[in-house]
Amino acid sequence: MFPINRQRRNQRWKIAENLAGYLFMMPTILILGTFVILPILYAVFLSLHKVQLLGGIEYEFIGWQNFTRLVEDEQLGIALKNTAEYVAIVVPSQTILALILAVTLNSGIRGKNWWRILYFLPTVTSSAVLTLIFMWIYNTDGLLNDFISFFGLPKYNWLGDPKVALKGIMIMNIWSTAPFYMVIYLAALQDIPQTLYEAADLDGANGWDQFISITIPLLQPVTFFIVTVGIIGTFQLFDQSYIFSGGTGGPNNATLTVVLLIYQAVFRNLQLGYAAAIAFLLAAVIITITLIQRRIFGGERM
Repeated sequence: MFPINRQRRNQRWKIAENLAGYLFMMPTILILGTFVILPILYAVFLSLHKVQLLGGIEYEFIGWQNFTRLVEDEQLGIALKNTAEYVAIVVPSQTILALILAVTLNSGIRGKNWWRILYFLPTVTSSAVLTLIFMWIYNTDGLLNDFISFFGLPKYNWLGDPKVALKGIMIMNIWSTAPFYMVIYLAALQDIPQTLYEAADLDGANGWDQFISITIPLLQPVTFFIVTVGIIGTFQLFDQSYIFSGGTGGPNNATLTVVLLIYQAVFRNLQLGYAAAIAFLLAAVIITITLIQRRIFGGERM
């Protein structure tokens, strides 16, 4: 009798303990369910339907037609190409620049606290404000043309040239995002034991050898994180492209990105189902690239 009663008490205690745990988790579960899981499920529902918004919301089930349409959409091909080019240039550039800035500040230069503040200012500035400032710089009568005209060179329409417009956004984002990753690198650099550098110095390794053999390998988990966050962020480029082009993705679709195309599908063409299909395609691309670079950087050992 006594062992049976003890077993029942233990079972009741485990049930009560589990209920208490779920009770403490309930706020998080509700928030995730409301703002993450339900929107994803609704997006799945939309991607399989044609949605009529005018004259009352109506849903017409069309199966996989929104996804098959992705293959035929030339605008989507342009947006993917622009976004891929943007990611391929911005992510490595901002990562390398962030590492260079972090190593410079960690080397003990004079007034490094002031340099940190100066470097970090672009990151805390509003993205929309930065975009407007750079639009003024790139304008026909802007600062850049004033600078080149000082040397007797002709003015150039930087915002109107399809070959240059996206590069202008790249430069702005590299300049504004690298300081954020610099802070992460700086924290990681300060966590590396100095004894490793002292031992390497005794073995005759110069500064470059120490950087390649000690700093880079020990920063690999941090680099994996920075590249992952950078890929996710750059694939979601929207506000700068929208402001630069006035929402059109111009000139000649040169600044059209995938997220801007989703915006146009929803708010210009009222095609919620097709926009949801594009969003799932974007998610699949981001997940695939993240898994690939996880394999490259060995992120599973983190």
